[in-house]
Amino acid sequence: MSIHNQNVAKKVTLTTIRKMKGREPITMVTAYDALFAKLFDGHVDMILVGDSLNMSFLGKEDTLSATMDQMIYHTQAVCNGASLPLIVLDMPFGSYTNEVDAVKNATRAYQETNAQAVKIEGGKERANIVKALTQNSIAVLGHIGLMPQFLRSDGGYKVRGKNQADIDTLIEDAKALELAGAFAIVIEGVKSEAAKAITQAVSIPTIGIGAGVDTDGQVLVWSDMFGFFEAFKPKFVKQYCEGAKIIRENLEHYTHEVKNRQFPSEEQTY
Repeated sequence: MSIHNQNVAKKVTLTTIRKMKGREPITMVTAYDALFAKLFDGHVDMILVGDSLNMSFLGKEDTLSATMDQMIYHTQAVCNGASLPLIVLDMPFGSYTNEVDAVKNATRAYQETNAQAVKIEGGKERANIVKALTQNSIAVLGHIGLMPQFLRSDGGYKVRGKNQADIDTLIEDAKALELAGAFAIVIEGVKSEAAKAITQAVSIPTIGIGAGVDTDGQVLVWSDMFGFFEAFKPKFVKQYCEGAKIIRENLEHYTHEVKNRQFPSEEQTY
């Protein structure tokens, strides 16, 4: 199997992302530490420091308990590891319930990290928050459709865009976010025809996750796509390798060698 080299040669900016609309699909993955951020550096257009870290690495059942302190710590780590992708800090649940708190917390994110944007969930009901942030020189990545932070109030994960009325609502949401100044929008858990309609309705890029192939880009959680997160596998995830299996097999190799005094050998001994 041939792997095409899709290296990103120079720093990706907000302008870069805006210009990719309708021209070149945008690649985006999550990262939470410097180690993996360095591996992804130069290979993707954007890195999202997602509040999904609470599920992937803290072992929580949902994303809701992530804090600003956590998000800033992990974003600092990612910024230390990657210099080329556009890095986005995921604003945690409760950090942008009103304009004042949103501006205060996002300003802190900008002051304490090198993130170039923040992401917030919500459609037209959050347009005032997006506008308050963008008017204070803070770039915003919107997020509509299935929204993990709305998990409890929505009664679980529900696919959106199943009928025309809901598609119309999602398009209204996207247009409101665009008007408020968002530079791009994540569309999650939405029927592909709905995501296509949303993408065509706005002039800013859309980035899909579980939204079909017709968005302007795609994002996946790295531990999902590389087979490390095993609690469950969403339908929209493609596993590009069996990471957990690879680790376990090699860990078995290590423990076998230690138990049988094969490691360390002379080669690893001073």
